[in-house]
Amino acid sequence: MSVGHSAVTTEPVVSCGGEHEDCGIREVLDRIGDKWSVLVVVELAQGMHRFRQLQRAVPGISQRMLTLTVRRLERDGLVSRTVHPTVPPQVEYELTETGHSLTHLVKALADWSAEHRDGIAASRRAWDAANPDSDVH
Repeated sequence: MSVGHSAVTTEPVVSCGGEHEDCGIREVLDRIGDKWSVLVVVELAQGMHRFRQLQRAVPGISQRMLTLTVRRLERDGLVSRTVHPTVPPQVEYELTETGHSLTHLVKALADWSAEHRDGIAASRRAWDAANPDSDVH
């Protein structure tokens, strides 16, 4: 046994079984890891929104990007879309049961982010000062 080696071993935090399996995590991260999806999920966690309400609630999102985002979330089964036969048609979006099940994870991520924000900012400043010629930002 080498110095610093401990006889205690632990299971990985995330394990998918096989060496080349990813548990579908890549697909999930593609969806919820984009800039807008989590913000849309956060808004819809508060209840049903019409398209324009949702657009106003997510600052900076364009109409096209919101359309793409809700379509992708709908395709993944996280959001449901209801069209009311009015003139003009009224469209409402809300989280599905699966979408609601994601909200506690989003909250945990937001809590983690708030808890570690200052430390991460300090680490970035220190790293940037030590690596002034780096293009990592």
